Amino acid sequence: MEKKLPLPPFTEETAKQKIQMAEDAWNSKDPVKVSMAYSIDTEWRNRSEFINGREEVQTFLERKWNKELDYRLKKSYWAHSDNRIAVRFEYEWRNDSGQWFRAYGNENWEFDENGLMKKRFASINDLPIKEEERKLR
Repeated sequence: MEKKLPLPPFTEETAKQKIQMAEDAWNSKDPVKVSMAYSIDTEWRNRSEFINGREEVQTFLERKWNKELDYRLKKSYWAHSDNRIAVRFEYEWRNDSGQWFRAYGNENWEFDENGLMKKRFASINDLPIKEEERKLR
């Protein structure tokens, strides 16, 4: 059985480790690598899109990073319980026309006993910004 350390139940320290691992993986922009942190039957709500299973996660991420160029993400701890973590985040990206955006949001994560994310619910808002307003590089 595949495991993704640290395992629940989480402490504040291990929750923050899990968050940093997720941030690092997403900033790699490698859909396969990122998807390995999720259970085979993972369930997502990302904005208004519902995604089910690791294969759909990979497809979603490929599409995302083909559209969101020069993507850079920063996640921060909000709260945790036994097998759940709440995260605040912001990321910046540009489209193929050169318009920059900063996205703000919150995620609620639920993990299985093997430390794989079983559920991910993300609420996200985009704000157009000028290139000189970027904070994340």
